[in-house]
Amino acid sequence: MNLVDSLAKLPHWLVTVLALFLCVAVSVVDGIVGHVHSLVPFYLVPVILAAWCVGRKIGYLLSFACSLGWLAVEIKAGQFSNANFAMYWNDAIKLSLFILTTTVISALKDALERENVLARTDHLTGMPNRRSYYEMVAGEMRRNLRYYDPFTIAYLDIDNFKKVNDTKGHAEGDRLLKQVATVLSKSVREIDTIARLGGDEFALLLPETDGEAADIVAEKIQQQLKTNVENNWPVTFSIGLVTYLKSPATIDEVIGRADRLMYAAKTASKDALHREVVAE
Repeated sequence: MNLVDSLAKLPHWLVTVLALFLCVAVSVVDGIVGHVHSLVPFYLVPVILAAWCVGRKIGYLLSFACSLGWLAVEIKAGQFSNANFAMYWNDAIKLSLFILTTTVISALKDALERENVLARTDHLTGMPNRRSYYEMVAGEMRRNLRYYDPFTIAYLDIDNFKKVNDTKGHAEGDRLLKQVATVLSKSVREIDTIARLGGDEFALLLPETDGEAADIVAEKIQQQLKTNVENNWPVTFSIGLVTYLKSPATIDEVIGRADRLMYAAKTASKDALHREVVAE
């Protein structure tokens, strides 16, 4: 993690104070050095810091603060005793430079954040995608190894989904997927994660959930799916559910076991739930 990422995690008020301090510090140094050496790049540091870590409004505030600091240095040096249009123009250009920098930096950060969200979000359901789900499972594995809290993951596949697409069209298939996502979201806690892995496969991550609690959640999900989905579409669900009291060493082991149980349920009879508790 680099310095900017570390600063971005600090409270906004603290970053703002730090940026103002840097602005004052640069102005003081500029007053000592004089106009023999230009300190424009150093004035940009607090502006960029505020725009990136706090936001556009605070970035604009720092833009004016740095411009005022620069102006104070010029007044102290007596440059305004014979000021002309060119000097006023240069000061306006400096302020415009700071404001433009703030606008560009804040827009760049917003674009990167949107791209980051889109890269981890399923476009159809708005849920986390496979990449995001793997990252969350990896984080839960680390937590389990440190605190020994159990966790449960589940893989869910829609039986006969292809038949819906073939007979009723892909728009109806999309509507089915959205309904499944809605039902799953309403069946779990806020701390739980539901992801669409692609196609007609969904996955769940249930932190701090042992085998007994996982069975209760699974039964609730099955009931909600039957009431709100299976009664409206010619589909059923195959589910693989694994509770880990102790996490395996690799994420492939963790996810692979749930995936195999789901396919076992699908191969055996469909419309089934296969569960397992892993202690070691």
